[in-house]
Amino acid sequence: MDKQIKDIFFQLLRIGLWGEGKLSLTKPLSDDDWNSILKYASNHTVEGIIYDSFSFLTEGQLPPASLRLKWAVRVDKIERHNAKMNAVIAEQFSLFTQNGIRPILQKGQGVASYYRIPTHRISGDIDWCFEEDDYSKARNYLKESHPDFEDTAGFSLHYYWKNIHIEHHKKTFDFRSPLKSSYLKKLLSLYKDQQRIVTINNVLVRVLAPELQVLQVNIHILKHLITYGISLRQFCDSARLYYSILPCIDGHALYTIYKKTGMLKWTHLLHKLLVEYIGLPQTAIPFPYPKDTRVDWMLDEVWYSGNFGFNDERFDQGKKSRFFYRPDSGKRLWRNFKRYLKYAPQEAIAFPFVQAYSKFLGKDSD
Repeated sequence: MDKQIKDIFFQLLRIGLWGEGKLSLTKPLSDDDWNSILKYASNHTVEGIIYDSFSFLTEGQLPPASLRLKWAVRVDKIERHNAKMNAVIAEQFSLFTQNGIRPILQKGQGVASYYRIPTHRISGDIDWCFEEDDYSKARNYLKESHPDFEDTAGFSLHYYWKNIHIEHHKKTFDFRSPLKSSYLKKLLSLYKDQQRIVTINNVLVRVLAPELQVLQVNIHILKHLITYGISLRQFCDSARLYYSILPCIDGHALYTIYKKTGMLKWTHLLHKLLVEYIGLPQTAIPFPYPKDTRVDWMLDEVWYSGNFGFNDERFDQGKKSRFFYRPDSGKRLWRNFKRYLKYAPQEAIAFPFVQAYSKFLGKDSD
């Protein structure tokens, strides 16, 4: 995709995400241009957000009718999938609660509630974390009621519930460095009374306190950037979350959290990218970032890697290994390690060790 079409892509993304603005074109888009935009929208799982920009375009700026129909069918599928996910969330939260289990909804549909059109946000699965030792309680409940779950690397388990993929996580946050475990436990205790509620299918579902919710979303982004990459949808999540809950956030406290968890330098990069490319108002950033912060290199990596790096065209002809699913995995991991070592050293260094530990020793086996 050439630079001009890439610029138009981001214009459409911002218009759809925020529900305002006009598309600036120097010439009409061709069918090939629109097909390229759809391809990258799919790679970054933002088809629904781009679709939401169409109502702000003039008749001459819209994609061809055949492509609009194809896009509308895709968005209809997204809406139907989200409706199924919401039904499962409401059902599971109620079942867990009735059995004395205290779940907390992570990311996903909880973040979708902050979108302008929540049903147009693509969500892959439902993620639950739990209060204190309730992960074990939930696992025991599954052994009796839904025994076909599988323990996985990363201190988690997964299964399908009514054809919706579910994951349970022992760890609330995706930090890899074990040096932060004690501090993160203190944070969970400190902010326990500030947990929030989102209403999903008339069920009151618990999510983290605002400061911890945004920490959870942002460390998830960093986790995947250090490995194979992540899609623009997660950056949209971060932007909508900041925009919606900023009045509830203690900016000084959040700054301290980022600093103590070792991700402050990277967070400055994130904030500038959200403002300059995703369209988050500068006033919605909880604290200023240095004026000389450069993010063009990080945006380029995000742009090409896409959703978890599965469709990175730069490595289409790369070497495949029986140890890794993605081509040229070793080269990609080494490059990203070097890129982010400066900005989040503990996370970058801890990744290979914690990954190996969680894969072989971090699973429940009973």
